[in-house]
Amino acid sequence: MQQSDRAPLSTGAVLRHGSVRALLVSNGVLCIGVALQAAALGKQAYDITGREADLGWIGLCEFLPAALLVLVTGTVADRFNRKRVAMVAIGAEVLTSLALLLYSLSHPTRVWPLFLIAFLYGVARAFMAPATRTMPPMVAPDGALPKVIALYSATWTGATIIGPAMSGFLYAVAPWVAYLASTVFVAMSVFLISTLRFEREPEPADPDERPTLRSAVEGLLFIRRTPILFAAISLDLFAVLFGGAVALLPAIAEERLGVGSIGYGWLRAAPGIGAAVMALLMAIRPVRRRIGRVLLLVVGIFGAATVVLGLTHSYALAFGSLVVLAAADMVSVFIRGSLVPLVTPDEKRGRVMAVENVFIGASNELGAFESGMVGQALGLPTAVVGGGIATLAIVGTWWFAFPMLRKVDTFDELGH
Repeated sequence: MQQSDRAPLSTGAVLRHGSVRALLVSNGVLCIGVALQAAALGKQAYDITGREADLGWIGLCEFLPAALLVLVTGTVADRFNRKRVAMVAIGAEVLTSLALLLYSLSHPTRVWPLFLIAFLYGVARAFMAPATRTMPPMVAPDGALPKVIALYSATWTGATIIGPAMSGFLYAVAPWVAYLASTVFVAMSVFLISTLRFEREPEPADPDERPTLRSAVEGLLFIRRTPILFAAISLDLFAVLFGGAVALLPAIAEERLGVGSIGYGWLRAAPGIGAAVMALLMAIRPVRRRIGRVLLLVVGIFGAATVVLGLTHSYALAFGSLVVLAAADMVSVFIRGSLVPLVTPDEKRGRVMAVENVFIGASNELGAFESGMVGQALGLPTAVVGGGIATLAIVGTWWFAFPMLRKVDTFDELGH
């Protein structure tokens, strides 16, 4: 039965499914640990050198593995048990958290070991992301995928409040304390994911079929020959690539706002607050009409809020602009997170998600690299304001270059 032929399930009804609850809890615990670690890592790198460029190098180190391994990670997620792949990859993330903890205890004066650990973390995440991001369709009740995506996003955004806020307080005690907490949270998620039970499994790969280059690149080819998918993913790629101001928050907090570790921690939590509020609203009342226009509009709001962040010296206004830009980005995440699985056959989702993960990594981590380099060369205001203006330009370009995206009305017309 088509999704449009039945009344949509309420949020409460969706949450009564044990598989949905288990996925949300495991994702939330994992994301708290990862967000806590990311906030502490950026702060420690900037404390060691005081260079915006080093914030960019961390972003690049985290991005490169996803790009280099894209033909492998998606194929692994499609050919092997996704839960086991996720458990192994997250277990490797635990090891990187331990490495950060141990290095922090050595009273570090050099930043390059942080780059190396960030690269190893990127390798683990490159395998983890396509395996875990294909799970919501495997647990969602019939007709409830958009709400499961919204709830899944809500757990992630809630974690981006709790993790960075905790990081600020724990880092103020000692950096190793923050990394210890991160290690515990990420380790807990390994156990929680092991308890997952899926309502539907992907079709098993033919054991006699040998992986080929053509099969490995199928995710990229599928995105390229599906115009609506290509338009939505590339919009996020280029818009956030130039609007990667969040990566510069350690420098913004110290140089422009004059706040310490705790103030920085709350500033880093501000995007999570905006995104969490929006995610809850989306879970209760998700976007159902004019989704293409809404997607373009919220990316434009993201760019405008980034400009405000780059211009202000007020902590309150900076905090507010981060809340607004993250709330707008959450709508974009919801739309893209619902669109991708709806237009992608399950047997290709791992490879498509792996490619999308590279695009997301390019927009976030590579965006952090771009912002860090521009900030080091031209100063913080130019990097942040210029990035916001570039994002607005991207939205205008996509409005005219991809009319099929602008004209998409409902998710129902995207399903198979």
